[in-house]
Amino acid sequence: MNSQRIAVITDTGTDTPTAFAREHDVRIVPLRINFSDGSTFESGVTITPEQLVERMATEVPSTSLPSPATIRREFDRAHDDGYAAAVFVSISSGLSATCDTVRMLADQLDDFPVVVVDSKSIGVGAGLVVMEAVRMVEEGITLQYIGAMLELVARKNSVFFSVKSLEYLRKGGRISAAVYRLGSALNIKPVITCNEEGAYVVARKARGWERSIDTQISLVEEQARRYDKVRVAICCSSACDMFDELEERVLAQVDNAVEVIRSGISADLLVHTGPEIVGICIQGV
Repeated sequence: MNSQRIAVITDTGTDTPTAFAREHDVRIVPLRINFSDGSTFESGVTITPEQLVERMATEVPSTSLPSPATIRREFDRAHDDGYAAAVFVSISSGLSATCDTVRMLADQLDDFPVVVVDSKSIGVGAGLVVMEAVRMVEEGITLQYIGAMLELVARKNSVFFSVKSLEYLRKGGRISAAVYRLGSALNIKPVITCNEEGAYVVARKARGWERSIDTQISLVEEQARRYDKVRVAICCSSACDMFDELEERVLAQVDNAVEVIRSGISADLLVHTGPEIVGICIQGV
């Protein structure tokens, strides 16, 4: 526990690297995955990414935010474990109602102050904000300043990802029918990013999978020029294990990277992207 007794809590939509979360006692609230037979699973708790992909062969489920009871239980557990306050970093409010629900529940707590931060991002892009929250808490920055400082951190994040099939983004309503039809007909693989409101937009279009990866790296290189130093995070699904290749290529083209972080992709995010996804996030530091 850090000396300030401030817990850092997040949800599975941020893909905070597992080893980091374990080492720094980051508490993670699971999003839910719902199938048509009425079964509901908690991402990373009662269903793994591998199990989700296996079931997606016959049905693409839906996702929903964590239940209010689950969120409140995590606050109570942190309090009972000796924490005096918390910072909750959420998946983008432009993609999930999780952030708004957490804020509503936090406002109901009288003896456990919670600062809620909208990462405006997803996956490891949001996870980098979680990791920065941990650093701030451990460096002794007080709760009253952490929220505003993390919002500045979030603005220095850019996340880019490519998927082999646009079917899942379309089914989840994450891309338009026009983008889906064009991509499917012409083998266009748009590189997706999050805009300032934290919603999905197309950053750039590429024809074919390999060119979409090249485009991601070019976009990361462009963003890196804006800062003296950057932190890079790479995420790959198990079906697209490109960690070594991407790290080598990024380091060859981004000479101001001070760190490269690796992360898997949670089951709840795979619902909307499909089993084949690769992403890169860059953060100005």
